[in-house]
Amino acid sequence: MKSSIIETGLKAVRTEAGAVEGLAAFIDASFERAVLAIRESKGRIVVSGVGKTAIVAQKIVATLNSTGSPALFMHAADAIHGDLGMVQKDDVVILLSKSGESPEIKVLVSFIKNFGNKLIGMVGNTESFLAKQSDIVLNTTVSEEACPNNLAPTSSTTAQMVMGDALAICLMELNGFSGSEFAKYHPGGNLGKRLYLRVEDLYAANAKPKVLADATLKQVIVEITEKRLGVAVVVEKDDTVSGIITDGDLRRMLEKTDHLEKVLAKDILSPHPKTIQPEKLAVEALEIMRKHDISQLVVEKDGKYLGVLHLHDLIKEGII
Repeated sequence: MKSSIIETGLKAVRTEAGAVEGLAAFIDASFERAVLAIRESKGRIVVSGVGKTAIVAQKIVATLNSTGSPALFMHAADAIHGDLGMVQKDDVVILLSKSGESPEIKVLVSFIKNFGNKLIGMVGNTESFLAKQSDIVLNTTVSEEACPNNLAPTSSTTAQMVMGDALAICLMELNGFSGSEFAKYHPGGNLGKRLYLRVEDLYAANAKPKVLADATLKQVIVEITEKRLGVAVVVEKDDTVSGIITDGDLRRMLEKTDHLEKVLAKDILSPHPKTIQPEKLAVEALEIMRKHDISQLVVEKDGKYLGVLHLHDLIKEGII
């Protein structure tokens, strides 16, 4: 029984993977025309479908909007009962249909043609009514559905979704849609934080452990213990950073030294600690920590010590 389930699952995955691989043949001149038509349009992108394709259309709309291409969803059935009013004269309309022969699609095509809007048909049958009536055809033909009866929309809807992603990505590149713009449209959640949260948003609430170079070992230990960041930054009198002393530095010193009363901060510091400026993105700080396998970064500006950013600050904010 378990073997049968696994085999069926694998077959479904492989069938859909094959459908996606087959799309490579359809990224052609028609695809290029569709991308350019959308980019050159002064209006929005209206995406429509019925049944399962309506759900795919909603996902495509969400992806387009989040990547800087204004789009809206219109259900094909609702369109012919009043929602057609959302289509403006400069809008490009994308209709999704596997067969291209659905009654709702046929009726909607006629209205769109009468309005004079550019019509892009994303269709799995290039001989269908929708394909023949469209200004541009995006071919999403699949050889078979993952459904054992070759009926339930599975491979075909996956192909439509991937084709929609391909459109969105091409439009992103053509429009020069940057990471900062992406952050503007994704301010919430951990994704948004990775794109806009900066070091200065995190370290300022932390204690500021620091000692002078001639501080005694006891002073160093007290500073590390009280500030609870696992480090003490060694500074000059003008707050210029000289080095850093970590818990690890203390342990290594204790292993090698018997006469602790003579040990000063300058004797055990690690020079040239890894630093970061406050305006840098928090995700950049994370990359530095990962690269050097450390848990803290010294925050400085113009050589002056400002504070310490700890790995726990990044974890708490969901950056990791």
